[in-house]
Amino acid sequence: MDRIRLIGGNALNGEIAISGAKNAALPLMIASLLTDEPLVLQNVPRLADVKQLERILENHGVDIAVHGRRRGEDEMVGQRMTFHAADIVDTTAPYELVSKMRASFWVIGPLLARCHEARVSLPGGCAIGTRPVDLFLFGLKALGAEIDIDEGYVVARAPSGGLIGATIIFPKVSVGATHTILMAATLAKGTTIIENAACEPEITNVAECLVAMGARISGIGTRTLTIEGVERLHGATVDVIPDRIETGTFAMATAMTGGNVLLKGARPEHLQAALDILARTGVDLTVESGGLRVQRSDQPILPVDVETEPFPGFPTDLQAQFMALMTMSTGTSHIRETIFENRYMHVAELVRFGADISVDGQLATIRGKAQLKGAQVMATDLRASVSLVIAGLAAKGETIVNRIYHLDRGFEGLEDKLSRCGAEIERVAG
Repeated sequence: MDRIRLIGGNALNGEIAISGAKNAALPLMIASLLTDEPLVLQNVPRLADVKQLERILENHGVDIAVHGRRRGEDEMVGQRMTFHAADIVDTTAPYELVSKMRASFWVIGPLLARCHEARVSLPGGCAIGTRPVDLFLFGLKALGAEIDIDEGYVVARAPSGGLIGATIIFPKVSVGATHTILMAATLAKGTTIIENAACEPEITNVAECLVAMGARISGIGTRTLTIEGVERLHGATVDVIPDRIETGTFAMATAMTGGNVLLKGARPEHLQAALDILARTGVDLTVESGGLRVQRSDQPILPVDVETEPFPGFPTDLQAQFMALMTMSTGTSHIRETIFENRYMHVAELVRFGADISVDGQLATIRGKAQLKGAQVMATDLRASVSLVIAGLAAKGETIVNRIYHLDRGFEGLEDKLSRCGAEIERVAG
């Protein structure tokens, strides 16, 4: 199994091209199931999760083509891909595919809308409980779907004639459920209103893609989405937005190492809450025509308290990275995780660097230290993985990060991007 080896202590300096957003690319790929015409996506990141979703879509009958770079394009430009679901040959998404990636469950919406039936494995074999799919099923039932759970599969059927528009009020914000119901409602008969919808930039990217495909959607970017159902959607060409989580990750890595990096293509408006917090730590942030410049020279890292919230608040997907930064602050900081109940698994690994962190329920207390020491650590999930890389960049001596397949799911060319900016980092084949 591959590992990452780091020698800490080098400041990051240079430019990093921000890749397309994984959390937008995946639902955009799934949206191809809604039409029998080609959907062309540009700036698709090269990630393990993208490859896995390709396998799932091909199982449903989607033809997928990957196009080469155009003349003059930078090698870090994302892929241009065409998804053509002329015929849906199978409405079952089997366990062996869905279990590897939670977002693959979202195919249930387009399959049900277009084919009026779907049989999709519960993601990861989970019960309806922790990180549940109950909001997905709640929304689909409101659209008239009949839902059964059969041997670990959700079996969904639309009434004769297809789904029917309805008003759906989510009891809590859910990105996945919003994506799924939004896609399903585009082909439903009548009007669907989604209240308390997620309004992340990735939702907006997907909604604008659906509009380009002929959907009628208003309220994009707000908590209330109104969808007027249409009989069919057509093809379109759509760009995947830059990854705001990757932007925040590299910004925090730059701050941690005391460097100066231009994050090319970054859209600061997509993570303003995180940037506001980062600025309070003493980091200089400057919006330039090419992206966002992040700089910290001799000034110390100041401690700042933060609480994760749905967009436009501080994202839970940057919580682990920010915790890594706070381990070298000049005082005590606190992080309150309000989105997921089990998202502090990286704490024990950060402590291996010598970090002083304690956890009480949702609240983590971080007492900053002047220096971390390199260590052998193990990645536990996608965002935790990169927090360990950030810590290793600033730690004294050698760090080995094990189980880095998590990183390959969500960060394109991580070692290459960091090494170009002066990091001593390499992948070691296992």
